[in-house]
Amino acid sequence: MATSTDRLRTSSTHDTVFLHYDQAALDAAYDQTHWAPNRTAAWERRADMAEIARQVLGAPQRHAYGPTAVEQLDLFRAPTTGAPILVFLHGGAWRRGTALDHAFPAEVFVAAGAHYVVPDFAWVQDVGGNLATLVDQIRQAIVWVYRNAESFGGDPERIYLGGHSSGAHLGAAALLTDWRGHGIPADVVKAALCVSGLYDLRGARLSARNSYVNFTDEIENALSVQRHISAVPCPVTVAYGTFDSPEFQRMGKEFADALEREGKLAKLIVARGYNHFELLETIGNPYGLIGRAALEMMKLSPA
Repeated sequence: MATSTDRLRTSSTHDTVFLHYDQAALDAAYDQTHWAPNRTAAWERRADMAEIARQVLGAPQRHAYGPTAVEQLDLFRAPTTGAPILVFLHGGAWRRGTALDHAFPAEVFVAAGAHYVVPDFAWVQDVGGNLATLVDQIRQAIVWVYRNAESFGGDPERIYLGGHSSGAHLGAAALLTDWRGHGIPADVVKAALCVSGLYDLRGARLSARNSYVNFTDEIENALSVQRHISAVPCPVTVAYGTFDSPEFQRMGKEFADALEREGKLAKLIVARGYNHFELLETIGNPYGLIGRAALEMMKLSPA
């Protein structure tokens, strides 16, 4: 029997399928290439900056946090002991991106006195479209960081979480974890920074993204953080750009509004003139919008 989602996906492209969108407009609203024509240039700049960071800092330490080949993380260590830790989750529509690509902010945080950790995790198409697998891997990475923090000079009581795009979604979903079930404190993540993320999966489920994500009712509800704001355990900084797609702007605003009502919004950053990829680049600058926000979250100053 066809589901309501199936019926919507096979309807005329001029029918309204979600909010005010017809199918073509909704698909475009979940595809940043329609809103960021310089995406390839931004990726190339990011790769160049990542290579420079590795030249300056040296290759990161590589650690396994889980049993599969992809479950490893890159660790750029601060020169001091007892330093705070930023765990950063890369984006890529859940189906692309690597830790290697996201070394570019490392120098900012190491110079300011923080460890910078970037986990690799599965691409959703490689795990049967199951987003829950990715969220579970993020949980495992955070558990590893907490349990091993002192071994690399980190402070397990100062772990912070950041993410961009689909990485912001995965990080926000991971915040809902009952960490005590993993044998670590419930407040293991002290604060989070979510940049241009997805916080309710209904629109994504009805978009072309359902061609590679196995959205179920259970997944949609459990991983739509917008529906579980009361379970968010820490202050959250939310950011999006005015040239992000309209859906990502809507979700960022509604997420921030819901957090504010619960007293959990640290700050809302509406980055005028930035698209999805340009805003991410600013995390590699201690005086950029996201770089500054991340340092403030950790109560650090630029080097």
